[in-house]
Amino acid sequence: MRLIAECSIPDLSALLDRFSLNLKLVADGTAIPGSYWGEPEAGLIQSTIYARKDTPVHSLLHETCHAICMPASRREKFHTDAGGDFDEENAVCYLQILLADRVPGYDRQRCMLDMDHWGYTFRLGSARRWFEQDAADALNWLHAHASDAATLTTIPSQNQNN
Repeated sequence: MRLIAECSIPDLSALLDRFSLNLKLVADGTAIPGSYWGEPEAGLIQSTIYARKDTPVHSLLHETCHAICMPASRREKFHTDAGGDFDEENAVCYLQILLADRVPGYDRQRCMLDMDHWGYTFRLGSARRWFEQDAADALNWLHAHASDAATLTTIPSQNQNN
């Protein structure tokens, strides 16, 4: 499982900044504000993603994608529980995989493995099979509801080995 400590914090911050989000690192061993699953998982309050060095990268990306996918009116009041529906959650997972390609030293393949290891469940049994074979509804949702995120489906990734 790739941890934030293994990544460039400035690169992660720049990625979040692209979507008008902030990354706030909290001290090791302290509670992570807005964490739905508890430590070491990332937390989300309004436009700030909270994490520690031992937070998995996939968790940071997942909370980031929740913020990207929710309407601004919901984000303004948001604290901890994204509260989206099934289709939005699928879109969040799809976008999380796309964003992984924009994290130097990480990519969609590693993200999908980390998602499987963490315990995400998909109809086809793995994140990769779902992403490659059964996620058209998630992509359609992104195009319909998250225009900033939908542009990622056409932008080449920084990691060209995918």
